[in-house]
Amino acid sequence: MRTICFYFQVHQPYRLKPYRFFEIGEDHDYWDDYSNRNIMRKVVEKCYLPMNQLLLELIHRHNGRFKVCFSLSGILLEQLEAYAPEALESFQKLVATGHVELLNETYAHSLCSLKSKTEFIDMVSVHQQKIKELFNGYRPRVFRNTELIYSDTIGETVSEMGYDGILTEGAKHILGWKSPNFVYVNAIEPKLKVLLKNFRLSDDIAFRFGEKKWSDYPLTTSKFVNWINQVPQEDEVINLFMDYETFGEHQWRETGIFEFMRHLPDAVFQGTNFSFSTPSEVIDHASPVGKIHVPIPISWADEERDLTAWLGNDLQDEAFDRLFELEKRVKDSKNPDIHRDWKYLQTSDHFYYMCTKFFSDGDIHAYFSPYESPYEAFINYMNVLSDFILRLKIEERDKIRS
Repeated sequence: MRTICFYFQVHQPYRLKPYRFFEIGEDHDYWDDYSNRNIMRKVVEKCYLPMNQLLLELIHRHNGRFKVCFSLSGILLEQLEAYAPEALESFQKLVATGHVELLNETYAHSLCSLKSKTEFIDMVSVHQQKIKELFNGYRPRVFRNTELIYSDTIGETVSEMGYDGILTEGAKHILGWKSPNFVYVNAIEPKLKVLLKNFRLSDDIAFRFGEKKWSDYPLTTSKFVNWINQVPQEDEVINLFMDYETFGEHQWRETGIFEFMRHLPDAVFQGTNFSFSTPSEVIDHASPVGKIHVPIPISWADEERDLTAWLGNDLQDEAFDRLFELEKRVKDSKNPDIHRDWKYLQTSDHFYYMCTKFFSDGDIHAYFSPYESPYEAFINYMNVLSDFILRLKIEERDKIRS
């Protein structure tokens, strides 16, 4: 088996509006509807609609031999329903071809797997229901945790939830001499298959494609196929995992990214012995070569491939810890608005904006952040969280009085 597995993460957060200290106790609406709508419409026009149409054409042109996989966060799906129903319909058309796989994840693109097994399972269950509701009863078999965060224990929990496989990063410090181009199994629960991102080939498309200073610029299909053909013959699967917004948003149309993808399947079929497969097909047909041991969580972010994009500095840890101190109180609440805001406040993007890294990774963080600085992001989030805590206190007081 020699195959390529394309996986696309599709996610947009609910962004917080500027929330000042004097608004605590006065304003319980935290979300920047104007920015969320405008950003969603922009990404839909630049990425989702044109790329979905291109993928649909490629699937039909190649009679289903070209296949891809998506993970659509729950809050992304909510925003598509509200702001861009035509984009949601285009995703539904892709899935209806039978050649596009959907994965489950945490509904709110949350970091809860690092803090609470109960919340993790609950968040995944809500996402399962949303996928079932919007995609004609679809039931994913494979899981993708937020930002490909994975450890042995997270994988064990995912297996307990009934999944056959999980995606994560092929981090060098985990693999050592091993290749990411094979199927592995979870170190605790071998029933769970593990697919590892080939980060070099993935990032050639996702990050370096339009970089004119890159020594291999411009990236052509013939050049990419040549690199694929250099992969040892015994290697079974090349996992190309990336943000869907790579196409048209991070790499603008003017870079040629759409034309690259338009011609890539033909180049692969004509110039290699590779096919295209979905994650489920990979785990069904490729035999695992051994266990992958990940005692400390990894992710696909930054050079370190660890958690420091979201957790690790004092700002991030304070905000994250304060949020999850509220878990039991939130679960005791009967207020649906409390539960909604609790989910939205868990979204990993809020903590990403608080990252204080500099140099190359810092540039990437600044690109995605709506704030002037990580400190502004922290202050805004903590102001919102202070009001959220006040709402919980008022509800608990009223419950006692009644």
